Amino acid sequence: MQQPSRTSGLTALTPDLDISEALRRVVAGQIGPRKPGVVYSTTDGVYEVLDVTTDRTEARRILKSRAAQFAITVHDRAANTIGPIGTAWTGTDRVLKAVA
Repeated sequence: MQQPSRTSGLTALTPDLDISEALRRVVAGQIGPRKPGVVYSTTDGVYEVLDVTTDRTEARRILKSRAAQFAITVHDRAANTIGPIGTAWTGTDRVLKAVA
């Protein structure tokens, strides 16, 4: 009886570039349509995007979180405050004003 090879059923390791591209796509999906100038609403309020940071080191510094992949600086229109957030775009979030 023939023994299965040790690689039987396993896939080859993905190169780092493929992993980086996959992570970039995940982060882009979490950011969604938010870019500077966009006004959007969530269940928590209405926000204007002032800046989007995708550099992980900078995002982690801004949000003071070791797990942050991005940071979005927003103007909370109801509270009239400016601050960073790291929440993902959800199916209930809505763009109120898009920018080109």
